[in-house]
Amino acid sequence: MLVIEADLVDAMVAHARADHPDEACGIIAGPEGSDRPERFVAMINAERSPTFYRFDSGEQLRVWREMDDRDEEAVVVYHSHTGTEAYPSRTDISYASEPNAHYVLISTRDPEQHELRSYRILEGEVTEEPVRIVPAYAGS
Repeated sequence: MLVIEADLVDAMVAHARADHPDEACGIIAGPEGSDRPERFVAMINAERSPTFYRFDSGEQLRVWREMDDRDEEAVVVYHSHTGTEAYPSRTDISYASEPNAHYVLISTRDPEQHELRSYRILEGEVTEEPVRIVPAYAGS
């Protein structure tokens, strides 16, 4: 189960809406081994595409080095789907390289409401998991 603070969900959805009609992408980092998403990092979709995303390689290297320096890992890897449901595509599955991450998809195909779902993707196997959104902790 993904347990995530409401302000982090709001940040992902706002990023997805801002980049629409292109897919948005990013991560939420947390302390290594904690499974606790804490630090929101919006990233650039190097493809600038409504049907595909890819992290900019230079930005990804910088963000991953920063996580290493802070003893963090990518707890959530997120991106949006602009015209389809929030389910990983074959390409999404093939690019899933963080074995401990929650892969969150946000569908922005409906301008009035979003769909948010989370998955574990390990060796090509996709497993949907429940998402529990909790109030932001004091001081976060």
